[in-house]
Amino acid sequence: MIEIIDGNASAAWGARRAKAQCVPCFPITPTTEIIETIAAWKAKGEFQGEFVQLESEHSAASAAFGASITGARVFTATSSQGLLLMHELLPIISGCRTPMVLTTVSRCLSAPIGLWPDHNDTLAMRDAGWIMLICETNQEVLDSVIMGYKISENKKILLPVIVNMDGFVHSYTRTEVDIPEQKMIDNFLPHPELEIKLDVKKPMTLGIPAMGLDYMKYRAQLHRAMLDSFEVVETVQKEWAKLTKRKYDFVEEYKLKGAKAAIVMIGANTTIAKAAVDMMRKKGKKVGLLRIRLFRPFPEKQIKKALEKLKDIAVVDQNICPGMGGILYPEIKMALSGCKAKITNYIHGLGGNFVAEQDYIDILNDVVKNKKQERKWQM
Repeated sequence: MIEIIDGNASAAWGARRAKAQCVPCFPITPTTEIIETIAAWKAKGEFQGEFVQLESEHSAASAAFGASITGARVFTATSSQGLLLMHELLPIISGCRTPMVLTTVSRCLSAPIGLWPDHNDTLAMRDAGWIMLICETNQEVLDSVIMGYKISENKKILLPVIVNMDGFVHSYTRTEVDIPEQKMIDNFLPHPELEIKLDVKKPMTLGIPAMGLDYMKYRAQLHRAMLDSFEVVETVQKEWAKLTKRKYDFVEEYKLKGAKAAIVMIGANTTIAKAAVDMMRKKGKKVGLLRIRLFRPFPEKQIKKALEKLKDIAVVDQNICPGMGGILYPEIKMALSGCKAKITNYIHGLGGNFVAEQDYIDILNDVVKNKKQERKWQM
């Protein structure tokens, strides 16, 4: 069915259609409406899972972990400082190979206090061992939550998944979204049957201490599972495309054919940057764009294949690592090691600072004109 809904409702519908069995939560702007939507469904008897209100995001993550290791399908969501408060639990959840889906609704980090989005909160979790999908549209949010469970619960993977959207830009903007029928999702996403889980009838210990070499073996196994997930993510996305006609990939190439310069970026502002590319193409400028959708594991091969023939690349980071620069920039530089492209980093949109088509046009013009690889701020 087609509905006009915002990104928060899209995430909630993804959890509902996936038949999440436990939703531990603590509200925080701009995530709160995900929780309120599920709570309203629960009150009406339209949501069959357990809805558990906790006293903090740390407790919500702890409850999510506890529910998931019993074999339940778990969903939760948070933003900004709430995500940082969860951070202690995130490596534990992935280290115990515990499947679940967490929707992060990006909001800038304090201080100073801000409500609008940049990606520092979610990208701070990039080393926590979670598969990370970063969305551009509300439709992609809903689809990614559902696909996230099929990826997460795959027996070869058993890793948690973050599905990211931009606060306010996604979460409070209503767009047309196709909500799949329940029967379709039931066929696509069977109930999880974990081989290893906590069961009072078959007691076992999970997360035992590991010393020295044993610890390294566990980390190597997690790393291998992350690399193995490339194949699983690709398979799930192809199945979803066949089912819904909506195609997703690790990266999205936009008008890169014949391009000499391109923007590389993530998130909701990609839509604005695409409009800028369209405007420049109409004037005969050979420019394009690459959006990174799968951020962890990092799709180096696909990125290199898409960008290796370009002369000028602008990596646009809506985040900042103080004292270094944008977070995406060094990863793109690493992926393009050995390529001749000139790669420049642009920091923009921090705290939701408004970015227009002209800003992206200015970036593309600048990266072509500028002869040096450097880091720049677009204030």
